[in-house]
Amino acid sequence: MIFSIIIISLIGTFSHFLYDLTNHNKVIGLFTAVNESIWEHIKIALTPTFIWGLYDGFLYGSSGNYFLAKLLSLLVLIIVIPFIFYTYKFFLKRSILVIDIALFYVSIILSQMTFYYIIDMEFLGFMISYLSCIGLFILFGFYMVLTLLPMKSFLFKDPISNKYGFSGHTEIFSKKEGNNK
Repeated sequence: MIFSIIIISLIGTFSHFLYDLTNHNKVIGLFTAVNESIWEHIKIALTPTFIWGLYDGFLYGSSGNYFLAKLLSLLVLIIVIPFIFYTYKFFLKRSILVIDIALFYVSIILSQMTFYYIIDMEFLGFMISYLSCIGLFILFGFYMVLTLLPMKSFLFKDPISNKYGFSGHTEIFSKKEGNNK
C-alpha cells in the first residue's frame, strides 16, 4: 500500500505541472490539470490512480472484489477532495496552499486504504463485481466528458480566471486578456 501511495502521489504531483511543461498540449490536458479548479485537482489524483490500476490489476485482478475496490477508491478521491477543501475553506474563509497540498496526499492515502481494505474482504458476489466494472467505465466516461465539456459549476471554475476547462488556464487567460488591451 505504501508503494502505491508514493507512486500515485508522485505521478499526481508531476501531472499538476505537465500541461504547462508540454506547452499546453490538449491531449496531455485531458489527463492533467489545465487550471486551478477543484475538478482539475481531483483529476490529478484520478489519473495516476487509473494508471496504477494497470499495475494493481495484474496483482489483484483475480480478486472478486477488485472492480469494487478500484471503483470505491476512485470515488473516495472524488468525494474527499472537494468535501475537505470546501469544509476547511468555509471555516477559514480562504484556501491555504499547505492545506491544499496536504489534502491531496491525504485523499490519496484514504483512497488506497479503501482499495486495500475492500480487496481483503470476503468476495461480495458476482453481481457487485459486474456492477462495479460497469461503474468504472461510466466513471471513466464522465472523467473524459467533464474534462472536455466542464459543467458551469463551482467545482469546475478556475478561481483565478473565473473560466472553465482549457479556457480557464491562467496563462492562456492572461495572454488573451493582454491581447484585448
